[in-house]
Amino acid sequence: MIQDFTYLKPESVKEALSMLSEHGEAAHLICGGQSLLIVMREGMVTTDYLVDIKHLKELDYIKFDAKDGLRLGATTTHRSVEHSDVVKKNYHALWEVEERLANGQIRNWGSIGGNIAHADPAEDPATVYLAYDAEITLQSAKGSRTMSVDDFLVGFYENAAGHDEMVTEIHLPAPEPKTGSAFTKFTLLENDLGVASVTARVTLDGSGKCKSVGIALGCVGDKTLRAKEAEALLVGKDYDEKLFEQAGKVASENCSPNADIHATEDTRRQEVYVLTKRMLKKAWERAKEA
Repeated sequence: MIQDFTYLKPESVKEALSMLSEHGEAAHLICGGQSLLIVMREGMVTTDYLVDIKHLKELDYIKFDAKDGLRLGATTTHRSVEHSDVVKKNYHALWEVEERLANGQIRNWGSIGGNIAHADPAEDPATVYLAYDAEITLQSAKGSRTMSVDDFLVGFYENAAGHDEMVTEIHLPAPEPKTGSAFTKFTLLENDLGVASVTARVTLDGSGKCKSVGIALGCVGDKTLRAKEAEALLVGKDYDEKLFEQAGKVASENCSPNADIHATEDTRRQEVYVLTKRMLKKAWERAKEA
């Protein structure tokens, strides 16, 4: 049963921020709401004022610059990202995420900002953001600030935004030459939430050795995780499938999966091991071809 609330529909970002400032902790943002309404119905979230920003066109954009990178406005839909040629060409793992995210109806309506703000560790786009060292912009009536997506995701359904702040943009740095990425997840039903998910991003130097790497894991902790110890094994190294296997093993040991009706802890660790080595291989091969 959803508690009664007052529905507010601001006409601009400025007005939305003013509403958040006025009502403080009594207000909650909605930008699509397919996940939010579920937790409201369960009583996990209650609010006196629901501020709807879904319709704000000033936050609906996909901008790419070869030097600056990719900027996604908070109200941009998953479907828009899925159909973006610039995303598919330059951030292949993000395109792979969006192609498999839930179903067509959810991709048509769900927003980039709402997804990351919900902070569900089983949501897939965050793995790409972490692997690419993405940043997130938060705005309030007092000003704006930028932080890493890793810092923004605090824990299970918890983010670092203040009660008067809203997510306005996600920024993925421009990929360096010889960069490749890959995403996959293991699911019980196609397009469902994953039992485990992995994104790998590999950048090679002129000699073909690993210059930098990002490995991010979903569904295996109380937040989306960066597998930093596994990454450290690869920097400065040549292509080596045994090394990928070792990195997968380290990643599986350093995550903290929970058992539930879908999978045991051991099953999730095994999936991390398998998927990590596969995605590293695929990302590395794509980097060589880039």
